[in-house]
Amino acid sequence: MGARELGLPERVPSVDGLPRRVTIWEVGPRDGLQNESAVVPVEVKAEFLDRLAGAGLTTLEATSFVHPKWVPQLADAEELLARLEQRPGVRYPVLVPNERGLDRALAAGVRHIAVFASATETFAKRNLNSTVDDQFAMFEPVVTRARAEGLDVRGYLSMCFGDPWEGAVPAEQVVRVGTRLLDLGCSQLSLGDTIGVATPGQVDRLVGAFSEAGVAVDALAVHFHDTYGQALANTFAALRHGVSTVDSSAGGLGGCPYAESATGNLATEDLVWLLDGLGIEHGADLDALVETSVWMAGKLGRPSPSRVVKALAG
Repeated sequence: MGARELGLPERVPSVDGLPRRVTIWEVGPRDGLQNESAVVPVEVKAEFLDRLAGAGLTTLEATSFVHPKWVPQLADAEELLARLEQRPGVRYPVLVPNERGLDRALAAGVRHIAVFASATETFAKRNLNSTVDDQFAMFEPVVTRARAEGLDVRGYLSMCFGDPWEGAVPAEQVVRVGTRLLDLGCSQLSLGDTIGVATPGQVDRLVGAFSEAGVAVDALAVHFHDTYGQALANTFAALRHGVSTVDSSAGGLGGCPYAESATGNLATEDLVWLLDGLGIEHGADLDALVETSVWMAGKLGRPSPSRVVKALAG
């Protein structure tokens, strides 16, 4: 029985200060699939994107123009975008690691890109073969050229709450790196809990620290992993601060190929259930999302880890 037939959850907007509408930034097709050991056929990826758009999601992170050596799953980026029938009103951003990636994105007609930075030295070394400061030398020409071409640029910042090699990450360190990405020309900064160790108190502190640094809350997004079951609680903490863009992955797919302790992303269906219960608009059809995640789980040969998918599809 689907959510529509159950008539649940009841809408009880009981907390003041929450945003009236939240943009769901769907990362399943990129972040969700990038760590799959078996290559997912390009036609399946294209259908996945089309199904997600049909379910009412308007921001679908499609792929990444990373070198195939590093993420073989995304080696078909050009073919996927050429095959994809893009729907009006839907954005299909892609991750761009460097200028070569930007060249490929521009050739493919992409209008929305994202760059991926690290808040910690160890992860910068392991993921980007750089230091925290030196990574900006790589991003600056990408962002500058992209903005000159009229592209929108998002900045991802990883390890904002904890790093598997360095431990807890000081809020002031995250703010220092994050504001540099915004000053560089990124229109939005996504704060990543890459290994899923954050708690709501940390979220309160970090979002508050950005506000104290003069960063508008509408320039921030949050990206939580559910390693310790805190993703929804952390999301609610961010919503209470007025954050209105939340990254999630259909069916809870995902991880990080450079951080083995990272498990799946916050499931889009679980997020939608929370937003519905709070009376926050989002535009997604929960039943269609569940159907899509069940379909993708069948393609991957394992059940979805999303609790809402399990409850409604079971």
